[in-house]
Amino acid sequence: MTPLAVENAVKTFRQGDRRVTALAGVSLSVEKGQFLAIMGASGSGKSTLLHLMAGLTSPDSGRILIDGQDITNMGDRDLTLFRRRHVGLVFQAFNLIPTLTAAENMALPLMLEGRNGSGVAGRIDELLETLGLSHRREHRPDVMSGGEQQRVAIGRALAADPAVILADEPTGNLDSTNSESVCELLRDLSARHGKTIVMVTHEPTVAIFAQQVCVMKDGRLIAQFATGELAGAPDLAVKYQACLRAEGTEAVRHGGTK
Repeated sequence: MTPLAVENAVKTFRQGDRRVTALAGVSLSVEKGQFLAIMGASGSGKSTLLHLMAGLTSPDSGRILIDGQDITNMGDRDLTLFRRRHVGLVFQAFNLIPTLTAAENMALPLMLEGRNGSGVAGRIDELLETLGLSHRREHRPDVMSGGEQQRVAIGRALAADPAVILADEPTGNLDSTNSESVCELLRDLSARHGKTIVMVTHEPTVAIFAQQVCVMKDGRLIAQFATGELAGAPDLAVKYQACLRAEGTEAVRHGGTK
């Protein structure tokens, strides 16, 4: 079963007296164990698409399916429970609870489900080891580096073993060293642990860690390519710009419309 599928998603917003199209019929699917990066300029629709995937907002039309379950028309309570159990969220801001330790922050989704005891303790021990945070188990966020805090946030997203992990600019608040460490972790979670990850970013140095890159422009998915044959981030940046130029040329050829 495909962990995540978006089918012809349309989303508009009202700005004053005009309506802005954030997504204009986007479709894509993400396979199990795939690490997909979504790139685009500000206003391209990439974050809106991620929010639809997370069930944080609803499309005007189209469908979002996670593990075969259509979340599009779920009620708020059902959607909250489904998201807690099936979707792991990682944001640019770490959103950790300052009074909780690393282990307690990671265990929070399980505690909200009423789960406790040795099973939860064992799961958190496993995650701390995988994320290289065993030595930070009893430490609170204020004594951890930005990279360590983001690793705790990733651990929290992984705690319930979700079908998909959605990351919105996860390195935006990190320096280059911590950014690379978090990207390597996400790549490892996909490659070695079979996690399905979708990450929004505008940075080629971040997107290069993904297996596939989707390019968005003006609310549309205009290109998708693999990173395996690219030499590195500079090659990805060239490829990305070429996709944008090709789309612009095509629009001119069709009189400015698609």
